[in-house]
Amino acid sequence: MSSPIQIRISDPSDGPLLASWIVKPDVLRWFPMSNEREIEDSVKIWLGHIRYEASFTAEYEGKVAGMAVLYLQPYQRLSHHALFAIIVDENFRNKGIGKALIEHFEKEARDKFKMEFLHLEVYEGNPAINLYGRLGFKKFGIHPRFIKENGSYVGKILMQKNL
Repeated sequence: MSSPIQIRISDPSDGPLLASWIVKPDVLRWFPMSNEREIEDSVKIWLGHIRYEASFTAEYEGKVAGMAVLYLQPYQRLSHHALFAIIVDENFRNKGIGKALIEHFEKEARDKFKMEFLHLEVYEGNPAINLYGRLGFKKFGIHPRFIKENGSYVGKILMQKNL
């Protein structure tokens, strides 16, 4: 029996859907962007990794359900690791899509890009922290007061996983 989740290299046509997910207030709060121009720039950077086959799209029963990107390092001395970003459409959460995306790009990072570890940045209170922990990511630091919005601060948790 085949899985209802299929992972493929992203396509530029995935961009509008990615932007529509990020712009939602309940999602945008977990990203550093704050306006349409910043979101547009972020989506362009994300999709720019398609040319390296480092942007991935998950489909669930044939529908685009989530995306992830490995932000490849441009310098040889840093190429043994990468930061990543991931997003799952709210209509497809709790179906194993985030886990499937992470497991897929971990394999790609290790086998194709010869990386030794992956790291992420997640804001305090983000429910995805639990998923990252279950998948073996360990906290190695915190940047308190990372985001300031309307006089309030949110810290950034740094996590990584050896491959």
